[in-house]
Amino acid sequence: MRGPNQGPWKTIEDLELATLGWVHWHNTERLHSYLGHVPPIEFENTHYTAASTPNVLTGIK
Repeated sequence: MRGPNQGPWKTIEDLELATLGWVHWHNTERLHSYLGHVPPIEFENTHYTAASTPNVLTGIK
């Protein structure tokens, strides 16, 4: 587990915080083979940057 409280957990709140920490890591930081071994957040940022860049046609006469 990642995060400040890595167990053993003494309360349900400790377990919930550990679970939230893992979910955050899983959704933002882990390397994902399907995405070219980049973290999901980096892949998403690259995707939205490319999608917001206007596709200007040049060289048409």
